[in-house]
Amino acid sequence: MLLILWTLALAYLLGSIPVGLILATIYADLDVRQAGSGNIGATNVLRTTGRRLGAITLVLDLLKGLLPTLAAASMFEDPTWAALAGFMAVLGHCFSIYLEFRGGKGVATGAGVMLGVAPAATLAAAAVWGLVFAASRRSSLAALAALFALQGFVWWLTPAWMWFSVLMAGLLVLRHVDNIRRLASGTEARLGS
Repeated sequence: MLLILWTLALAYLLGSIPVGLILATIYADLDVRQAGSGNIGATNVLRTTGRRLGAITLVLDLLKGLLPTLAAASMFEDPTWAALAGFMAVLGHCFSIYLEFRGGKGVATGAGVMLGVAPAATLAAAAVWGLVFAASRRSSLAALAALFALQGFVWWLTPAWMWFSVLMAGLLVLRHVDNIRRLASGTEARLGS
């Protein structure tokens, strides 16, 4: 049990690392919390510093979710612990101990976790993200569409993970409440505008 607790704690600490903030500070001399949307995630890093740092942030945030999930899967027989380790990484990203429990929206880190537990469903949802983003140029709308599509793909392809997919989606939708309000009022910014 002690090993499980250490694994969950380390997953949270890894997830808490504000990759976008660190990269933007070092390579662009910019605190992304004071620019663009104020978010530390890949979309705001892309918006405020450019494609290169945005892409690196995306990949590293995704790995923050995937690596603890895969590590826990290799350590524990019960796959529930792998999912919970990944979920702790997402909680770390959203409520970072290094940023006074503030953080990002959790989409990329959550995608990494879901890639570890339900890869086919996650890749299908990523395709939905791509289509919606290409049509709307709104990352938040694409993320929400992908989250809802993910529920259908998980139910169809890996129904044993439905409980976890709903849990993850619930957290990420809560992190997007402000975006949902802006989408409803037509004031959500497009990427590139």
